[in-house]
Amino acid sequence: MSSLINRVCSRPYLRRGRLALVCFSIGANALTAGGIFCFPLISPALVTHLKLTQPQLTTIAVAGMMGQYPFAAFVGKVLDYYGPWACSLVAACFFSTGFGLFAREIAKTPDDITQPSTSSFHHLVLYFFMCALGTVFSYFSSLFAASKNFPQYIGVAAGTTLALFGLSPTFISILASRYFSSPDDGLDVTHFLQFLAILCGCVHLLGALTMQVIPPASEDAADAVLDDPEEPNERTGLLQNKTNGNDSRQAEVQVEVVPVIGEEAEAKQSALDVLKDRNFWALAFVSFVVLGSCEMIISNIGTIVLSLPIKPPPHDLLGNTITRLVVGPLADIVSPVKQLISRTAFLTFSSAVLVCAYTWMVVGVRDQGAVWALSIAAGVAYGCTFTVLPSLVSSVWGLSNSGRNFGLITYAPFLGTPVFSYLYAFIAAAHSPDADGGVEDGIEMCKGPQCWGLTFEVSAVAVARRLV
Repeated sequence: MSSLINRVCSRPYLRRGRLALVCFSIGANALTAGGIFCFPLISPALVTHLKLTQPQLTTIAVAGMMGQYPFAAFVGKVLDYYGPWACSLVAACFFSTGFGLFAREIAKTPDDITQPSTSSFHHLVLYFFMCALGTVFSYFSSLFAASKNFPQYIGVAAGTTLALFGLSPTFISILASRYFSSPDDGLDVTHFLQFLAILCGCVHLLGALTMQVIPPASEDAADAVLDDPEEPNERTGLLQNKTNGNDSRQAEVQVEVVPVIGEEAEAKQSALDVLKDRNFWALAFVSFVVLGSCEMIISNIGTIVLSLPIKPPPHDLLGNTITRLVVGPLADIVSPVKQLISRTAFLTFSSAVLVCAYTWMVVGVRDQGAVWALSIAAGVAYGCTFTVLPSLVSSVWGLSNSGRNFGLITYAPFLGTPVFSYLYAFIAAAHSPDADGGVEDGIEMCKGPQCWGLTFEVSAVAVARRLV
């Protein structure tokens, strides 16, 4: 009897402690996962030290951006089968290896080279791709550890986690500027990347030890009091609490029949079943045009700004982060889990914002200061879409295979990002001075709205199609 009392009394405190540790690991993983988005910090050193060309720099950056997506469904399956801790462990390995080898490649290159080394370039592409794989494993571990530990507040959990993930580049940039930069020499890229390898490896290794899906408190209480050898599911405790002691037979029937059937149906759902669902292709198309065009802007906002007369625009990080913090809780408030209309409205809002911003780029932008609308709109649409997608996926196909299903959806931006990015690149190249035989400082520079006007016309039409 005393052991039974101890179990009942101590478990709530133990659960809160474990949950607090999980939350800490979720935040730490998310806050250190954005190293690949700090590529603009290290690219000047790659030009001066390794003599890499602009196309080579772009290839390394694209390897980081697109490397997040090819194995997303596989990562989701790993998460569903083993749990978030396994993804965090794999992320630790990829981050430590990728950033470490990247730093080693830079350190071993002589300072007096005059031409870029092809082998070094290929190695850097591979190492940055490994860092991108670490990013997607870290992203899934944080996002779904939060969602599965707080299933009643998926929007808040996803929004907060993604907001921290969005702040990761800023956090890492602050560390780089404060501890690894000097006014005379700039950023010490080698030591900075070595630091990232150690930091990300240790943080995600801690996540591998602590990131567990903690059973709901109702399950612990039911197990302690009833000593039931069969582990109850998350709905068991809720149904039992809503019945009185004289109606235990009715409660037992509800627990054994209603919830289990639904969970078995979710567990047996194959990837082919998801692909046959029209809802999947609707979400995939939204992800293709919205996320693909937004990532094109994120990757090329610098050259878009430099093509116009000087007047600096704001960065899109603030809109991205604030949107992730606001949209998640708001979606939980206005959208019950089984009602998809309200959550879909957030995707419609993202599309409408982008259509307005892209139209503004075509008709109203003539200097750098006017790019603010594009910068903020891309941040808002990108953050809003990525925040709502996990809860939408769980609403349509359930939580059992949510990692795999979300991974399948992310193949859409994997295809959309290169489509919109190379559309921008080819149009800009067609209007560069090289077409007339002239270059600026040895680097092809495109000047004027004609560099990207057609890109945003096509993008506006593509996103508008989602609204029709």
